[in-house]
Amino acid sequence: MMTPELIVNFGRHALEVTLIMMSLLLLPALAVGLLVSIVQAATQINEMTLSFIPKLLVTAAALVLGGPFLLRVLTDYTITLFESIPALAH
Repeated sequence: MMTPELIVNFGRHALEVTLIMMSLLLLPALAVGLLVSIVQAATQINEMTLSFIPKLLVTAAALVLGGPFLLRVLTDYTITLFESIPALAH
């Protein structure tokens, strides 16, 4: 039976999975962007495209290195969601 508590639990779990997946990709890009900004401020180089390439490379590296983990998290969530469907039918 679909209860409000169950729906809230599904939504909370979906937000947790989303937060885990996005933080794995966004936090390294944020750190590199901050580091590049500090270097730009210290050297007084005001080139906007200078921070784009390092952030792109770090995000790609995080995706390659963390891809199996991200896939496992998403697969586990999907399996859990599909396995709970028969219990919802009663």
